[in-house]
Formats: sequence, C-alpha cells, structure tokens
Amino acid sequence: MTIDRNIYENPLSLRYASREMNAVWSPATKFGTWRRLWVALARAEKELGLPITDAQVAELEAHLDDINYDCAEAWEKKLRHDVMSHIQAYGELCPSAKGIIHLGATSCYVTDNSELIQMREGLKILRGKLAAVIRSLAVFAKARRDLPTLGFTHFQPAQLTTVGKRATLWMYDFCLDLELVDAVLADFMFRGVKGTTGTQASFMELFENDHAKIKALDKRVAELMGFTKSVPVSGQTYTRKFDFRVLAILSGIAQSAAKMATDIRLLASMKEIEEPFESGQVGSSAMAYKRNPMRSERICALSRFVMSLESNAAQTHANQWFERTLDDSANRRLSLPQGFLATDIILTTAVNVTTGLQVWPLVIAKHVQAELPFMATEAIIMAGVKAGGDRQELHESIRTHSMAAGRKVKEEGKDNDLLERIAADPVFATIKHELPNLMDARRFVGRAPEQVDDFLAETVAPLLARCADAATVKIDAVQV
Repeated sequence: MTIDRNIYENPLSLRYASREMNAVWSPATKFGTWRRLWVALARAEKELGLPITDAQVAELEAHLDDINYDCAEAWEKKLRHDVMSHIQAYGELCPSAKGIIHLGATSCYVTDNSELIQMREGLKILRGKLAAVIRSLAVFAKARRDLPTLGFTHFQPAQLTTVGKRATLWMYDFCLDLELVDAVLADFMFRGVKGTTGTQASFMELFENDHAKIKALDKRVAELMGFTKSVPVSGQTYTRKFDFRVLAILSGIAQSAAKMATDIRLLASMKEIEEPFESGQVGSSAMAYKRNPMRSERICALSRFVMSLESNAAQTHANQWFERTLDDSANRRLSLPQGFLATDIILTTAVNVTTGLQVWPLVIAKHVQAELPFMATEAIIMAGVKAGGDRQELHESIRTHSMAAGRKVKEEGKDNDLLERIAADPVFATIKHELPNLMDARRFVGRAPEQVDDFLAETVAPLLARCADAATVKIDAVQV
C-alpha cells in the first residue's frame, strides 16, 4: 500500500491503539453493521407480515461484508448523504432486494444503532483491559504488602505506609471503573426502530396502524442485533446523554490511570520505583544517562485528552434542539472513536507498566531512615514513660533535639542525627538499649499489610472472578 506522507495520520490509530479497538471503529465494522441492521429490519418486517420474501433476505445476507466502497463513494459525491449512498451501493449488489432496504427507517436507524453497538463492543474490550490492570496490580501489591515506605500528604513525608498498600489505592480506582463498566453494559440499550422523529409514524403506515406489530418490530430487531431492550422513547436520535454516560466512564478510567502514572513519575524521580525500561531504550537525545518515565507520561498525556471529552459530550447533549439537530454529527465522529482508541492505549500501557514495575528497596529504606527518627519520637516518649521517666521532660528533650537535627539536615545538608542525640541524652538512658527496636520501620505501618490482604480477598478476588472471561491483553506490544 502506498502511503501519502502529505496527509495527516491519526496517531491514535496508526501509532498506539490496538488492532482490536481499531477494528471496532473501522469503516468495515461501521458499514458492515449498517448492512446487518438492514437485514435485521427486513427479517423482522417479513416475520410480521410485510411482503418481503426469504429470497430477498437471503440476497441481503449474502452481501454483508463485500462492501462496494467505490460505488458508495461515487453515490455520495452525487447525493451528499452517506446513508443513502450506501443504500444505493447495497442495492446494486442486491437488485431483487433493493426496494425493501431501509424500509420505513430513518438514517439514525443505522447510524445511532451502529454507534451503540460499537460503544458496547468497545466497553467489552476496555473491561478486559481494566481487569488486566487490576490483576497485575494485585500481584504487585501482594508481593510488596509489607515493604515500608514513606507516606506523603501534601507531598511532605507523613506516617509510613507500605508499597503494597499504596498500590491498592491505585487498584481501587480501577475497581470502581470496572464496576461502572459492568453496570452500564448490564443496562445497555438499543435505539431500536423509532422512525424519523421517534414517533414510528412511518411504521404506522406500513403496518396499517397495528400498534402491537410496531412494538413487536422494535423488540424483534433489538433481539436480532443482540439487545434485550431498546430505549423507551427517542427523538430522531437516542438521547445524547448515553454518549455522556459512556464518555464519563472513559474519563473515569483516564483519571485513575493518570493518578497512578503521576505517582509512578514522582517515585521515579525519587529513584524508588520505576516503569520498565528496555536495555536499548533511549531516555534523552541529549542526556544519555536519563531514564525518563515515558510510558507513564504518555498515560498522563492521553488521559488529559480523554478527560476533556466528558465535558464535550455534556455540551453536545445540552445543545440538541427538540427531536434533533445535526451539530452533534461531526463532533461525535471524532469524540466517540478517539475516546475509545485513547482509553484503549492508556490501559494497554498501564498493564505494561504495572506488570514490569521495578522496585528499589534500598533506596526506599534510605528515605525511610532519613525521616523515621522524627516519626518514632512518640514511641520513644512512650517507652521512656513506661521506664519511669517524666512525660513532659521527655517531650521537651525530644522537641529540642528534633529542632537541632532538622537544622542540621536543612542548613548543613547533613544526615538526620536525631537518634544519636537521643541516645546520648541522659534523660533517655533507661531506654537507650531499646532504641534500635523502636526504630524498626515495620512498627509504623499500622495495618497496611493486613489491609492489602483484606482488600485483595474481599474486593479484588470477587471482581476478577466475574471477569474470568475477559480478553487477555498483549502487554509487550506497547509503542515507546
């Protein structure tokens, strides 16, 4: 195939997103689904008594995927209408059925229903990738459940936590996203067969005002296309609030991924935890020593784009006048496929990163030890009181030594010598021998290891059990 280098190419399709997600939003899927919708409509209309023959339906079915694009494009230049162009092209392949294609329908019968099908299939792919991210984080959290690390509030050292416990915070966000995906998929509706302004007036003409048959038609077409129900009411289009609901889920996934990726970028700066880095990978064209967190940065970059689409969908819904306007069309041609493509690569990259996270325990321990004397002061005071000391005197000594040690660190750039100061103070002589035990970092992580165990058993395991059928993800196919 000849590539025209003078034409813009969408990097979401060509550089990043999986073939699977690309296929969902491809022209082949789109127009192939249109033809399946026309077959379903014809079949249901025949079953309900319209003069459509088995031969006509069979002819339509014989040409579902041999789409004559050149013919459709030629017709569109003349008609300036994509649906009518494809009706004409389909009719040229199916001459005996040409007259019953799209019978009683409006353009949104194929466009809206196709997009709902594409979104449903896209969510199924993302569901599998969400499960894969959660699964890889679960393995990581379990392995590092009791490795003490500095906790941070306001990006200032706070009480200790564990590396595994921090991973559960990332994981829980993704669990909430997965639950929302499942909830939306469980209630996902078809637009159905609603007519030009949603009144089904054209079908009243076809079925001679037989309301029962028209309701049966709507239900039957939905069944033939794999849906248990269609929307109860619509204008010409299904409410664009459906798009908002789906793009809000994609935004939520992007939020979760960006939060995790940002934490990993900060940890990489501290040299505590880093994303995978291939032996031949280049971090910087100028600074050869650099090991930049490029994948996590890509997650953050694409996440900002996806998060912006949520407000875009809200504006699109809010600006639909009465039964419909067409100012949603060009917008949705961009926002729906690109939202799914971007979220697809966000999750694929997240799986790759979380599966290959590199932890540097000695660096983590060094940072813990630099702050631990301050964090251990309360335990030291309590031990001194138990040994017969005066609480107020012990507190004042700790306060004085802490201020001096802090100045030494900040003004002189020296190591924290608080522990040495305490050990040399006669006030703490009775517990001097206990100081090493009091400085064991594991004393200060609370229930973090047990919280990891509980979370994995009570929240993650049942959720992943529901996703046992989810598609596996190729984690090595990540564009760097």
